[in-house]
Amino acid sequence: MPQTQTKHRPSTGQNVLPSRVRRALWRILPLIGGLHAYIGWRLLPALDLNTTSLVLTAGALALSSCLVPLGLLGRFIVADQVWADRFTWLGSLAMGLFSSVLVLTVLRDAVLLAADAPSLTEPTAMAVLGLASLFTLVGYVNARRVARVVRVDIPLANLPKELAGFTIVQLSDIHVGPTIKREYVQAIVDRVNQLDADLVAITGDVVDGSVEQLRDDTAPLGGLQSRHGNYVVTGNHEYYSGAEAWMREFERLGLRGLHNRHEVIAHHGARFVLAGVTDFSAAAFDAVQASDPVAALAASPPDLLRILLAHQPRSATAAEAAGFDLQLSGHTHGGQFWPWNFFVPLQQPFTAGLHRFGRLTVYTSRGTGYWGPPKRFGAPSEITVLRLTTA
Repeated sequence: MPQTQTKHRPSTGQNVLPSRVRRALWRILPLIGGLHAYIGWRLLPALDLNTTSLVLTAGALALSSCLVPLGLLGRFIVADQVWADRFTWLGSLAMGLFSSVLVLTVLRDAVLLAADAPSLTEPTAMAVLGLASLFTLVGYVNARRVARVVRVDIPLANLPKELAGFTIVQLSDIHVGPTIKREYVQAIVDRVNQLDADLVAITGDVVDGSVEQLRDDTAPLGGLQSRHGNYVVTGNHEYYSGAEAWMREFERLGLRGLHNRHEVIAHHGARFVLAGVTDFSAAAFDAVQASDPVAALAASPPDLLRILLAHQPRSATAAEAAGFDLQLSGHTHGGQFWPWNFFVPLQQPFTAGLHRFGRLTVYTSRGTGYWGPPKRFGAPSEITVLRLTTA
């Protein structure tokens, strides 16, 4: 299982909270504190604890309410990079456990209300803590191990016979950052290089942090091997981290950025168009970089298969209208851990897997890393081998 690096990195000057982060913090802190208070109110009386245990448990809840924000904001709050990463680790673990305890506490209250059975009060409280701990432990192991290889056939109408069997290895949502470091990335690259890929496509959210902070940790991506090259598009997290600087760094590593543009790939005498767009939300950061599938196809040869790399599945509407045949996306993490998979459809048309959207085929990866809590439960990470086949 890949481990994080602990070598010292100097302060990057990013411990000053941006104004938008400060505003978010003042909104989040009372909410997090209130939700922890709700957990204590609903569970602690039911556990029949002695005074010492009650004080320790209440203290653990108070500590968690302080740690959870660090999982999101550690790199802004702590100047030294090593300590920022350590605090983020603690906060992320607390966030994962808190999330499960909260959801299970709400479900417990619903069960008690429906059953109207006072005798269930203590057993269900114990079950909440036991299940939350189990989900967090199993989720941690799933998140920290190297992503499994998932093989998917993509049936496409009118696929030239020369392209039948063409393989695209898709990586998405690696989220190199405070808890995902060089060894984790190297393990992904080593696994990809065993797959004999025709092409590697990275569909955004590669990083959570600046080039200065993470250059060493992303360096293994320069070792990816494929016949026709390795391509990358931006995700929303690239824009949180400095998209222009990161695209320059990716190019330096040998990854080819598709920024609302395309390339024509020739394979065994046949050709197809590989295009990419900036993230669906890019215009909110820079209007010039607005996602534009039509521009990505500008001056492309007609009557060729058209494949689009777009970080968010909701780019599908514009991609289908622009005339693409296949869209590869990520962003959703498949929900990452239960029950958040049920909430993805509130924002995205697809949570994970292969779907049709009009004439467009869309594959949505569950992601190769994770974001926030090192936790995957019910939504395993994946390195996806997509094989083009005739419909």
